[in-house]
Amino acid sequence: MRRIGAMVMAFALAGTVIGTAAATASAAPGGAARAAAACPTGWGSGVKGSPDSGAVPLADIRTGRHDCFDRIVFDVPDGGDHLGYWVQYVDRLHQSASGDLIPVSGGAILEIRVAAPSYDPETGGVAYPGHVAEPLPGVNISGYRTFRDTRFAGSFEGETQIGLGVRARLPFRVLQLPGRLIVDVAHSWT
Repeated sequence: MRRIGAMVMAFALAGTVIGTAAATASAAPGGAARAAAACPTGWGSGVKGSPDSGAVPLADIRTGRHDCFDRIVFDVPDGGDHLGYWVQYVDRLHQSASGDLIPVSGGAILEIRVAAPSYDPETGGVAYPGHVAEPLPGVNISGYRTFRDTRFAGSFEGETQIGLGVRARLPFRVLQLPGRLIVDVAHSWT
């Protein structure tokens, strides 16, 4: 009798372990599928641009982490909602004014040009304190899933240029809001 009770207990315990493992295994793919379905798709990695121009200076560049993408925001107060921009993947980042190579770390380099100078066009004074070939001031991207490096490439003829080092050539989108240009780079292709 004692032996039968021990066997029943062993089977019950084994059933609990197998049931828990099965529940965990079945929950993981469903959860992953739901998370992937919630992430945006269809952005692509081709060149994106708008020919609009402006003479309102760039005030700040900041970044943020989101569930499905990393974001970089260009603040241009009073710049309206039609800032000119050009965003593309490049093999190497070359400064517009001089053609000098600016090293950018990462698996791919996203060049971003915004029609907003880093200086005040009326006074020539500094509006955004970036230094050529240096990381963006005040921007800390440690712990980001996609962003790897940021480099200021300067302002030339009313346009500010930066290099954004990313993990790989991933899809991105460009959004415009009043006084802001936003570039989101997805964490993956899904």
